Amino acid sequence: MEMEPDKRKINEKKFSNFEDTHYGRKYWFEIIGKHGWKARYVKEVNQEDDTIKFYQEIYNERNELVEIHEKYPIDKGHIKLK
Repeated sequence: MEMEPDKRKINEKKFSNFEDTHYGRKYWFEIIGKHGWKARYVKEVNQEDDTIKFYQEIYNERNELVEIHEKYPIDKGHIKLK
């Protein structure tokens, strides 16, 4: 099945970074918080750019991943790693 051309353009516009993966693509953008922490929003898509997973990663001031919040396909809430 051919991918709709607009999906990829929209994702590339919304997300400032992306990389090709064996299953499709991984898009992300980052927001820096007031106290030096960072939130990274990640969208994983298949070959047709259909969303297969969407989650948020939280990094502390030392750039260590401390929390993940998987939002799609099932909202699993915040999972603290440290």
